[in-house]
Amino acid sequence: PAQGVFIPCPTKPLTNQQTIRPSFPMPRLVSIALLAALFLTTALASDPSARFAASVPKVPAVPKSFTEASAQASASLKSTDPSLSISPGGGGGNNPQTAAVMASQGLPDSMKLMIGAGGIYAAFLYYGSLQEDVFRFVGADGTSFKQAWFLQVLEAFANVVVGFVGMMIAGPTKGIPLTMFAISGASQVTAKACTSLALANGLSFPVATLAKSGKMAPVMAGSLLLGGAKYDLREYLQVAAIIGGTAIVSLGKKKGGESTSSSLGVVFIMLSLVLDGVTAGFQKRLKSETAKVGVKPKPYDFMFWTNLFMCLTAVVIAGGLGEVQSGVAYCSANPEILSKIIKFALCSAVGQSFIFYTIANFDPLVLSTVTTTRKIFSVLLSIFLKGHSLSTIGWSGIALACSGIMSELHLKSSGKAKSHTK
Repeated sequence: PAQGVFIPCPTKPLTNQQTIRPSFPMPRLVSIALLAALFLTTALASDPSARFAASVPKVPAVPKSFTEASAQASASLKSTDPSLSISPGGGGGNNPQTAAVMASQGLPDSMKLMIGAGGIYAAFLYYGSLQEDVFRFVGADGTSFKQAWFLQVLEAFANVVVGFVGMMIAGPTKGIPLTMFAISGASQVTAKACTSLALANGLSFPVATLAKSGKMAPVMAGSLLLGGAKYDLREYLQVAAIIGGTAIVSLGKKKGGESTSSSLGVVFIMLSLVLDGVTAGFQKRLKSETAKVGVKPKPYDFMFWTNLFMCLTAVVIAGGLGEVQSGVAYCSANPEILSKIIKFALCSAVGQSFIFYTIANFDPLVLSTVTTTRKIFSVLLSIFLKGHSLSTIGWSGIALACSGIMSELHLKSSGKAKSHTK
């Protein structure tokens, strides 16, 4: 049978004048990711006191008694055997303080950031491209891939494997309260599945990505209604810019281009945003529960246990909906999409590993900067490389939403972010 093809529009067939755009090759995405990481490294390195201070460990001064003791030990050994001696620096005549600095720093911060940011950009830019390709795929029989929960099973399983390996290397943490991991994992995988269902039901990738950047909206609404929180005017304007810009983009398609996003797709992305807010609340409770029992899970503990419960939840729901059988049958009939799904799942696991690497070496602001700018790059790459056509109004929506995202990031970086308690 003929292999499936990817079409520029998920809801309209190709006309004779349209051409099929191939999937963007990975080497180019890696090159773009490295260039973006280099630019970000240069930008962040220009203000090291604000962004790297938390990541550079302080090296204590070596007490004078240490040097004196080393000298005495060296003299004693040398009197017995001239070939045996201890330099004050612990070998090779090196100063012990310099050796300690070298051991503690390892790679320069700029190189660590290049590795972390480059890995996140490369993995998740390709992840987004593959996700869009999966839900725009049309098989030889004219059907498209709709098994969002089956996709979550495979993605979560890949993360479980990588998380387990990392946890075994780092050493598992004992006594972790698993109940909150289960609740948080179920909520998180449902949010991810809703995003996939939004794409499967006609919502364009740029609109979905911009909308997900506005996850502060449900958090803000819940805090206002349930927690009595207060926000300043700037924070309201940031959320309004992201939501308004996303709406403008969805309505600003050129005539003759893609059809407008389906109403069902919009419902799913809104549900995903609500679940993001719920997940954030569960994750806060998870941290408090672990603190109560005096346990501090390592990064790969979080990755393994969260994704394990995500995978179990997805298996149960996918099995109940019959998506396991239909998903396997669809992939068997269309081997091309299977390879993309496998690479999609692997990119998710690799990307999470680079996120943990960045968390381990830098403060949360650096990670926030990387992930936020990555979303903007993903939107722009999708527009330029996947055949999306925008009018001037649509581009103004892109600019408005991105300005809201960058304003939120600037608020965090300036240290003006405050607690929103009553």
